[in-house]
Amino acid sequence: MSFVPRGNVEKAVREAIEGSPRRNFKQSVDLTVVLKDVDLKSPQGRIREIVFLPHPPRKKVTICVAADGDMAVKAKELADRVLTREDLQALIGNRKAAKKIAEFCDWVLVKTDLMPLVGRTLAPALGPRGKVPVPVPPNADIAAFINRYKSAVMLRVKDQPQVMCRVGTEDMNVNEIVENIFKVLGTLENKLPNPRNNIARIIVKTTMGPPVEVRY
Repeated sequence: MSFVPRGNVEKAVREAIEGSPRRNFKQSVDLTVVLKDVDLKSPQGRIREIVFLPHPPRKKVTICVAADGDMAVKAKELADRVLTREDLQALIGNRKAAKKIAEFCDWVLVKTDLMPLVGRTLAPALGPRGKVPVPVPPNADIAAFINRYKSAVMLRVKDQPQVMCRVGTEDMNVNEIVENIFKVLGTLENKLPNPRNNIARIIVKTTMGPPVEVRY
């Protein structure tokens, strides 16, 4: 259980949504957690965690699948793009095409035997964008994987002591957004050596709205 009071998080979410100017698009609700006294080169500071939110944000998440055989056939029913072995081989030496795919895909789910090929072709374009190829066992239910990753966010510390991620959209129920925030906070607290001291600030904001700090 997080040391941050739930009521304070709920108050910040409401303020962020109500104080945000209306736009002609659906705004995301984003969370920023600023860290302190964390060595970014230490295991605790090298945070790179996938979190599955209990309530998927109501924004399109683009799922790509690299597979062949039966998995590729099933993936075509649900995935936004399917890359076969031949498609991946065609990317060898074609950085421009790999970058386009990396920009299009939020998540790339990869049948395990294709991981070496993805590592050679797509991974160099995914990494700088904070994305990672996700291995999928050959006999896995690819439909279940696709549906699960629609609610996934990546927590990643780069060169600054902070993590940022989407935790909802402005049209979602506030309690759902709050539960998503606590899922993220719980994951961070499990990674940090001293969460009360290592978390300096918690900020909620919509895409175009002003930041609102969670008091605790």
